[in-house]
Formats: sequence, C-alpha cells, structure tokens
Amino acid sequence: MKIDDIRTGIDHLRHSLADGWQRLRESAASALTRFSSDENTRLPAEHEVDDGLFTPTRSWSMLGGEVFEDDERVVVRLEVPGMSKEDFDIQVEDDTLVVQGEKRFERESSSGRWRVMQCAYGSFRRAVALPVAVRAEASKASYRSGVLRIELPKAEPGRPRAIQVPVD
Repeated sequence: MKIDDIRTGIDHLRHSLADGWQRLRESAASALTRFSSDENTRLPAEHEVDDGLFTPTRSWSMLGGEVFEDDERVVVRLEVPGMSKEDFDIQVEDDTLVVQGEKRFERESSSGRWRVMQCAYGSFRRAVALPVAVRAEASKASYRSGVLRIELPKAEPGRPRAIQVPVD
C-alpha cells in the first residue's frame, strides 16, 4: 500500500466525519429551545439539588419536531411533555409557526433533595419555518400524550379575479 493511498483514505474519512457532524449540528440546532425561568416557574434553589450541572437561570432543551406536508395541509408536531393544552400560545407570523408556552416545575414534597435535574422549565418560544403559505384562521391544534399537533390548511394559490374598476 502506498503512502498516497493512506493519505487519500484518511482525507476521505475526515471529510465523511465532518459532513456527519455538520448534519447532526444542523439537525440539533433547530430542535434546541431556550427556556427562561422566573419566580413563577418555582424551581428549587440550587442548594436543594445535588446535580452539579443544575443552572436554574438558563436552560436549553430539545423540543423534537416534525413537519409533514401533503396536497391540502401542513402538519407540525412538537414533543412538549409535562404541559397542558392551556399552557400554549400558537400563532402564525408570516411564513413561520410560533409556539410559546411555559412549563412549570412541580414539587414532589416539602422535604427531600433532588439528585438529578435534567428537564427544562420556564417560558419558551419555538419558531418553525412553514414550507408553504397557510390559512392560519382555519388551523387546528391538539395536545395528547406530550405531543402538540398543529394542522394548518394550505392557502389556495392566487387565482386571477375579474374586478370591475369604476372610471370617473
């Protein structure tokens, strides 16, 4: 085996790994959502938690999502466990679906310690780019088993209309 063949193989491996990490980074970046906590979130104090990574003021979490499109609609599903349907504010802003909410912390009891805290709590805002124009006013949402499902009917493509323009 020649040294040039080894170099070529190493270069190919390096590029392949770099491409894989880039795809993973892009995929994860769109699912990362920042949670901002305040006094309403009711998180435990730092001294009540053994987890050295516990940071009550800033927390990022994955809100896994899917966007599905067929001929008539766009369906967006977000994994947002631990909430109720009243906790969501859903809006369409131009070509973006915006989901906001607040996930509140619930205490187990008045005594004891938290050994690990890895869930995110607080207010969040997740923006999802829509692939096509939708009729926001006809949209529907449901929340079951920790999954928020939003169905957005597609807007009809603009059709030419005959409009009579009066002449003065």
